[in-house]
Amino acid sequence: MVGSPYVTSSANMAAEGSSIGSMEEEALKRKERLKALKRKHDETGKEGNKLEESNTEVSINLPRPKFRSYKPQDDSLKENVLPEAKPGNVEAEVGEQLGSANTKVVIEDLDITNLAPRKPDWDLKRDVAKKLERLERRTQKAIAELIRDRLKKGQEDLVTSVNIGANANQNLDVDDD
Repeated sequence: MVGSPYVTSSANMAAEGSSIGSMEEEALKRKERLKALKRKHDETGKEGNKLEESNTEVSINLPRPKFRSYKPQDDSLKENVLPEAKPGNVEAEVGEQLGSANTKVVIEDLDITNLAPRKPDWDLKRDVAKKLERLERRTQKAIAELIRDRLKKGQEDLVTSVNIGANANQNLDVDDD
């Protein structure tokens, strides 16, 4: 049992001995530092009177507190009380605002179409518009091809085929509306 606290081996005793020795050394170093600090403090204690005199000079130059709403009980602090703030002329300001409210504001001509709500499907129509344009072009091309094919076959004369194409266009226009 190497790591057990109850059984001590020679290796554990050697490790503890070195740690105890280093701890004692650190304690001695701390004591020396404390003694050095005490000596410095004693030396500055003699010079401390000079420091206290300079501290009083600094305290005179420190900013004084300003008491706006607090009323101090100490007489020495009552010097720092600020006079009560006087409210502004509220009646004049309210009168000006009431006077400006009485003047009628000229409303510019409003465009009623901008005020009217949009239909619920306006975004769908907007998105589909590009696709419909493409389809319209393709439809026109397909109709033109059909007319050419019929003319080549000679099944009908030119006038009737043009009329059929025009009717197809009108049917498409009616469907779009």
